[in-house]
Amino acid sequence: MDKFDKLTGIAAPMPLVNIDTDMIIPKQFLKTIKRSGLGVNLFDEMRYDREGNENADFVLNKPQYRETEILVAGDNFGCGSSREHAPWAIKDFGIRCVIAPSFADIFYNNCFKNGILPIALPQEAVDVLMKDAERGSNARMTVDLESQTVTTSDGEVFSFEVDSFKKHCLMEGLDDIGLTMAKAGAIDTFEAQASQARPWV
Repeated sequence: MDKFDKLTGIAAPMPLVNIDTDMIIPKQFLKTIKRSGLGVNLFDEMRYDREGNENADFVLNKPQYRETEILVAGDNFGCGSSREHAPWAIKDFGIRCVIAPSFADIFYNNCFKNGILPIALPQEAVDVLMKDAERGSNARMTVDLESQTVTTSDGEVFSFEVDSFKKHCLMEGLDDIGLTMAKAGAIDTFEAQASQARPWV
């Protein structure tokens, strides 16, 4: 998993509440178990018309937001089903951070396991960040996980809270498998000792 420490990038405004996981990645794209290749279908039903052509009015199709790395959204982001394909699609598109007033719990936790930083901030702060994001590619936000701050293009700073363990895992690039592999030496020692103590097992 990619490490996350400090990110300066284009932020896209998506002022919609209750963006659910089916909106993020529709059910017809859940057949794969690969984490790559889903970015093209992120927000598929909003990005494309029935013929598969891009909807020019959708924010991520606009030229100034095609390189978006930060998404500023409305309340209750990631609600709905627990599909892990949702953060897979977000990450594959290139978005590393989602900022919203609140998140669905399962989606929130899945983000950390896939190298995405979800940041919950008060509505007043999100409103400021949303307005900054509406300025397009000339307005770049900075998200600093170490200092737990988001800085607007004008230099206004907002602090956010994050669980210390989740922060450690994201900064070190450790998913569940990575956490296990970090203990490989201790696991090998235990197995060797167990084999000597119980050779019949």
